This record gives sequence, structure tokens and C-alpha cells, in this order.
Amino acid sequence: MNLQIQALVDVSKQLLDVSSKEIERRNMKVYNRARALNKLARLFLDRLKKLNPPEQVSYDSMNAYVQETQKLLLVTDIDIKNWFPHISPFFIMDRRKAQSVYDKAKQVYNNLNDFVTKEYVKTKALEEALSQLNELQVDEQRLLSIQEDKDSIKNERLPIEQEIADLEKKITELQCQGPIDKLNLVTAEIEKLNSELKESLRHFQKPFVKMQALATSGGGGGVTPDELQKINIYLDKPFEALVQEQQGYPMLKEILEKLEVMIEKDTLKLKPDKARKAKESINDFLHKNQLDSLQIRCKEMAQTRDQLLTSSKLDETNRSLAQCQEQLVQLKARRTSVETHETVKANSYQATVDEMNNKKRLVEKNIYSALGKKVQIA
Repeated sequence: MNLQIQALVDVSKQLLDVSSKEIERRNMKVYNRARALNKLARLFLDRLKKLNPPEQVSYDSMNAYVQETQKLLLVTDIDIKNWFPHISPFFIMDRRKAQSVYDKAKQVYNNLNDFVTKEYVKTKALEEALSQLNELQVDEQRLLSIQEDKDSIKNERLPIEQEIADLEKKITELQCQGPIDKLNLVTAEIEKLNSELKESLRHFQKPFVKMQALATSGGGGGVTPDELQKINIYLDKPFEALVQEQQGYPMLKEILEKLEVMIEKDTLKLKPDKARKAKESINDFLHKNQLDSLQIRCKEMAQTRDQLLTSSKLDETNRSLAQCQEQLVQLKARRTSVETHETVKANSYQATVDEMNNKKRLVEKNIYSALGKKVQIA
């Protein structure tokens, strides 16, 4: 094709030379046609100079060259058909030679075009396969780098998890052994005693509330402010109320005596059934001392609790526990950060693997379309 283009350049120069000579002769019979041929030859040369054959052969460069050549031949063909008849009958031998060279160039172009579009197009698939293979090599290096990052992050995470496990074990030991464990047992026993007291005092709930309301509104009944406060404690935390009492709970008895008078006088306007149950409970506490054993147990538990709370060993254990819990929070935050980083790397790794698999399948497809051979890239 290059040789034929050069032949077109040479024949165009010949047309330019012969037309220039005729123009110089000033033969008016040929002058106008010589000028037309001269202009046409210059046009051919200008176009041919702009045609750049590829320095490096590839499908894309060859395809671009074929398209540029096609455009040049098309416009040249139009010019020849339009202008050669006007130049006739002069320059007949030169025109025939130019036409012959042009026709041969078109034939060579057709052969080149058939080759590029039917045969050489297969190299495009191979060129893409080669490019993708090069990309796969880069991807493999990137995959190795990501795997190294994953391993590094894992090596960072595992010691943190071991530290967390050790701290959690230590916290459990601190909570389940020594003064904290004893305090937990005592606290549970206190809760049990508190529930037991609420059950024993359940028939006083409504009467106590009405006594408070009556005393607060100025209804009398002889209830003192200290007794009102004690009633509040008995309603909410009977364990604490009974522990604060002297042995035999004299203040509770005074309150119950006043309550008994109010019930007799129907000052509180209780329902008969509630009044009856309240009176029975008052009799049990005032005359049968049914809370004596409970009060002894409550005071013992309160004393044990207070001793534990004020012990230096408990303070030391609490400090150690607080320190461990603070360290645990910090370690869990670090682990979360590392796990997030690890997840990002894992997603990046999988995305790279998927991308590589897609490229491998595409390479296999391109090789098969170009060579008709099935290959499998591992």
C-alpha cells in the first residue's frame, strides 16, 4: 500500500510537471486545461502528504491507516471523475498513466482492507489478550501485596484478642472471688430480706399511705415528722428502715399503735377487709414480735455489708476492676479499628480476585476467537 501511495505521489508530480510546462508555453488552446490539471495535481500531493503510514504495526494503527487511505481514495476518485473529462482531449497519455496508477492503488487498498477486516482483526483479540495478561501480572502483584497486608493486620488483631480474653478472665475472677463476690452474695441476701419484709408489711401499704396523706393535710392522728419519714422508708426500703431501728423496732410499734387507733375510729376510711387484715398484722407485730428474727438477720447482713464496703481489700479489688475494665474498653476499640481495616482489605482482595477471574475468562475468549484454540488460565 505504501508503494502504491508513493506511485500516486510520483504520478501526481509528473502531472504537475507537464501541466506547469504547458502553462509556461502560454498556449491558449491548452492553457486553461493545463491550469486545471496543475491545480488538481497540487491537490493530490497535498492530500498524499497528510497520509501517515503507522510506524508500529498493530490492529488499531492498521485500521486507522486503512480508514485514512479510504477517505483519500474516495475524494481522489471523485476529483478524477469530475476533472479528467474537462481536461480531455489533452494530456491523454499522462491521464491514462495516472488513472492506471490510481486503479492499481485502489486494488491494493481493497486487498489491504480485506486483510485487515477479515484476517488481521484477529490480532486485535490477541493484542487485547496480551494487554490483559500484562494487567493480570500487575493484579497478581497487587493481590500478593493485599494478602501481606491482611496477614499483617491479622497478626496485629490476634494479640489484641488474646489480651481481651485475658482481661475478661481477670475481670470475671475479680468479680467472682474475694470481697466483691462476698458483697454480691450479701447484696442478694439483702434483696431477699427486703422482699420478705415487703411481703410481711403488705397489709400496711394502703393504711400507711392514708396515714401520710392525713398527717400531711393536717388531719392529725398524732403522727410526728420523724414517724412520717420512717413510714416512707418502710414503704420503699423496709430492710433499711428495720436496720435503722433499735432492737424491737420501737418506732414501728409506735406507728402501728397510732394506726390501730385510727382504724378503730375509722379515721382512714379503709375497706372492711383491708382494715381487718391490717389489724391482724398489727397484732402480730405488737404482741407476737414476728419481726424480731427478721430484724436480727437484717442487722447481721447490714453489718457484714458495711464491713465489706469499708474494707481495704474491697477498695483494692475495685481499683483493679476499674483499671481492667478501662483497659478492656480501649482494647475493644482498637480491635474494632483493626477489624474494620481487615474488612476493607478482605473486600479489596475479593474484588481483585473477581476482577482477575473476569480478565482470565476474557483472555480465554479472545484467544479462542483469534486462534480457535481453547485455553484455560489458572
